[in-house]
Amino acid sequence: QVQLVESGGGLVQAGESLRLSCAASGSIFSIATMGWYRQDPGKQRELVATITSGGAKKYADSVKDRFGISRDDAKKTVYLQMNSLKPEDTAVYYCNADVMAYRYALWQVYWGQGTQVTVSS
Repeated sequence: QVQLVESGGGLVQAGESLRLSCAASGSIFSIATMGWYRQDPGKQRELVATITSGGAKKYADSVKDRFGISRDDAKKTVYLQMNSLKPEDTAVYYCNADVMAYRYALWQVYWGQGTQVTVSS
């Protein structure tokens, strides 16, 4: 079993910063791409940022100049540094990871339970 546990969400004012963390645990042989997504009630889940095992990063246009994604493979953790937060960044943030549970296993995508980020104006 693989678990992803997010932390770091909360309530902040516009212009402030937050850092989200997502730690993977369980039966893990290798982790490929890790990422962050967000979802507002009544809307589809949307990509925020991803980072490959080689360090290549991808961002949504809406966060490109404000958010930074990074990972620590020794800790099996992905981070999302969110700066200059805006009310429209309010959402539940989910992390995900492409995981190979053991050698020669199939890659599977796992999701965390989500962490609420609320930005007040």
